[in-house]
Amino acid sequence: MKVLVIESDQRVVRDVILCLNVRYPGATVIPIAEGAKGIEMVETEEPDLVMVDSSLPDIDSLDLIGKIREFSNVPMLILSEAQTDMDRTRELEAGADEYVTKPFNHIELLVRVIALLRRTQGLGFKPEPIVSINSQITINFATHEVLLSGNQVKLTPIEYKLLSHLVRNGGRVLSHRALLEKVWGPEYTNDHSFVKKYIYRLRCKLESDANKPRMLVTERGVGYRFVKHI
Repeated sequence: MKVLVIESDQRVVRDVILCLNVRYPGATVIPIAEGAKGIEMVETEEPDLVMVDSSLPDIDSLDLIGKIREFSNVPMLILSEAQTDMDRTRELEAGADEYVTKPFNHIELLVRVIALLRRTQGLGFKPEPIVSINSQITINFATHEVLLSGNQVKLTPIEYKLLSHLVRNGGRVLSHRALLEKVWGPEYTNDHSFVKKYIYRLRCKLESDANKPRMLVTERGVGYRFVKHI
């Protein structure tokens, strides 16, 4: 089991790890202190459970929950601190599944985690819809079909996976390393030429001018960004 803990207090993180190790000794716990980074990690790591601090310094908890729920149904437990019943109600309405109040009792946390995983078993990333990128390009994430002006574009599995990851992170700059790890695997993280080659192949198939791309944009020295043009 993989658990992502988005929590700014390291003492709380240590308590969570201690609790989980009692019931799930083989679990991988990934601690992240920033909410923005945590949202990215939900997609790249695909955890089985996410625990979220209700008072992160860089993002409002309701915004964080909403952004995660745009693409994932991962079970989500709020680590709640100094909140009213109305605050917790808003978080549950926004998409959280459960909460526990800090400082928490270790047994209570475990019981809530076990119950949450039991009733949400099988949930994860949402079924992917059909997305229209612009007036010409459409992607059907369910069937892995890409259409250009109504005609199917033949993409290799790697090309499709790379395009899919860029589109799902539209507007966000993805580093060479992040793309390599997600699309090719961690053993390829230093082979930047892979990304460059496949990005160019996608541009040739999807852009009106591969040498003047408008969708698959290079962020020099960093990586690539997908830009949606209406």
